[in-house]
Amino acid sequence: MKLNEHVEALAASGALFVANHSGGKDSQAQLIKLLEVVPAAQILVIHASLGAMEWPGAMELARDQAAAAGLPFIVATATKTLLEMVERRFEGRPEVPSWPSASTRQCTSDLKRGPIQREVRRFAKANGYKVIVNCLGLRAQESPGRAKRKEFSHMRISNSVNTWYEWLPVHDLSTVEIFDTIEQAGQKPHYAYALGNDRLSCVFCIMASKKDLATGAAHNPGLLKQYDALEKRTGYTMHMSRIPLAELSA
Repeated sequence: MKLNEHVEALAASGALFVANHSGGKDSQAQLIKLLEVVPAAQILVIHASLGAMEWPGAMELARDQAAAAGLPFIVATATKTLLEMVERRFEGRPEVPSWPSASTRQCTSDLKRGPIQREVRRFAKANGYKVIVNCLGLRAQESPGRAKRKEFSHMRISNSVNTWYEWLPVHDLSTVEIFDTIEQAGQKPHYAYALGNDRLSCVFCIMASKKDLATGAAHNPGLLKQYDALEKRTGYTMHMSRIPLAELSA
């Protein structure tokens, strides 16, 4: 894996590299690649737990991969679940769509990014790190928006205490290359891919494909009932297609 000069300098200077790990294939391949170029002593693996909203086994996959490499592992937890967030939004402003959308993704900011940054700051302070490289498994092939993302950039959350950078180690890899990386490392991806999923995030994601939603519904029927009940209570649909989840995932 070839590093750009900025990342190479940061690795040499002893910066903390934070591997955001969802339990999905891109996160898994990212950590494999990170271990090839960054000293293990400078890597922290962190998982934002979404509780029952995420695929069973996602957190365990991230935890076990970190443990096998001898890396510290932290679970970042929000003070609310996705369904609780939707419920609160509905109670506060019932005239406004209660579910997150592509333009207002509180699920990412409140349930993932915020809790992760909180735990990383805590870890950095406890271990004397001033410079943090936040590593994300985002790939250009996934969407036009992600294709436009810079592979390396300075983050606005930098302050007098910590300097933050964002790095996308697998940004240029194809889906085939991601699975090849995992296989060549002697590892297996999350079982949801074998069931038919293209991507792994929440079991029911606002931007998921119909196929991924159908797979999620077939293997998590109890969770589907909870989403369906909250859609009916709020009068708003979860998915960006505006089709009720029970119908969309049938």
